[in-house]
Amino acid sequence: MRVKLICATTADGFIARDANEKTKWTNDLALFKEQTMGKPVIMGSHTFNSMENQLKGRETIVISRKDSPQKIIANLAKKETECFIAGGGRTNSRFANYITDLYLTPHPIFFGSGIRLFYKETIQSEAVLVNTISVPNNKNLFQYHFKIIK
Repeated sequence: MRVKLICATTADGFIARDANEKTKWTNDLALFKEQTMGKPVIMGSHTFNSMENQLKGRETIVISRKDSPQKIIANLAKKETECFIAGGGRTNSRFANYITDLYLTPHPIFFGSGIRLFYKETIQSEAVLVNTISVPNNKNLFQYHFKIIK
């Protein structure tokens, strides 16, 4: 099963200023919608609350700290070939060992502090650039698709 982490980041590696931020600084929402439509999307409750109106047409799995990433992936693998992890930092860390692909859209802004892409654990491997994707309606913004080499 392909487990794809998808995320907009600032140039200094943050995904939000704080846990309650309603994300309005990203310019890649149309691409996110296109890529995740019809696919399961796993996220934490803060991320869900920041974008719940943007998630129609997807199976949204909002996890708690008690949920087992291994069980969630195993259950999804029974009926799906891919899913997306859409954060936040704690959720990304909890699923780090399962990530097969990374879709990052760095934005040319700096927060200086906030929530990082990974809270503690990160992917312990290398990545290979697979593709560079232009963000619709923004000629200066690109998404980078990496395959994780384990």
